Amino acid sequence: MPDFVPSILVILAYLLGSASAAIITCKIMGKPDPRTQGSQNPGATNVMRYAGKKAAAITLLGDLLKGLIPVAIGHYLDLSWGWLILFGIVAFLGHLYPIFFGFKGGKGVATALGVYFGLNPLVGVLIGLTWLISSLVFNISSLSALIACLLAPLYFFWVTGSMDLFLGLSLITVLIYWRHRRNIMGIIDGTESKISAKKEIE
Repeated sequence: MPDFVPSILVILAYLLGSASAAIITCKIMGKPDPRTQGSQNPGATNVMRYAGKKAAAITLLGDLLKGLIPVAIGHYLDLSWGWLILFGIVAFLGHLYPIFFGFKGGKGVATALGVYFGLNPLVGVLIGLTWLISSLVFNISSLSALIACLLAPLYFFWVTGSMDLFLGLSLITVLIYWRHRRNIMGIIDGTESKISAKKEIE
């Protein structure tokens, strides 16, 4: 494999991450642009509120695949962990700051979950179960996502022993917390929406 291929894949990972599943899905289905509705966040939650469960499910799947595909390709090409982590981070950054949509993207949880599954499916399941259990206990989707993403680097280090994975995924966690800063304030002051009030993962 030519030496320049991984570098090209980094660029492609960012471009794939920049393709907003929410905006594209809503446009194809003739639904309102999620950036003009509700929280104005192009994520599955906002799509479900205004475009329905089908559009939200497609958005969620699309956001997951954006994180999964670049890492899976890296696995297929037998690239190092360093490259795999970089592909995942760049795809995640594409979702947060998409070049196609004025660098205004979503909060990144679904795309991060795709990265987790791409790096290690078993750990991805563990993180997903953490979100599920937390959601059952606290009934707040954003809090459940924050807990799962906080534990994700620790899970990967526990299973793989890789400090590179721990540090790379810690960066994703920090960015997710930054994007959820309003949700965190809502959790603190008790105004954050409950799952029972149709709040889902974004």
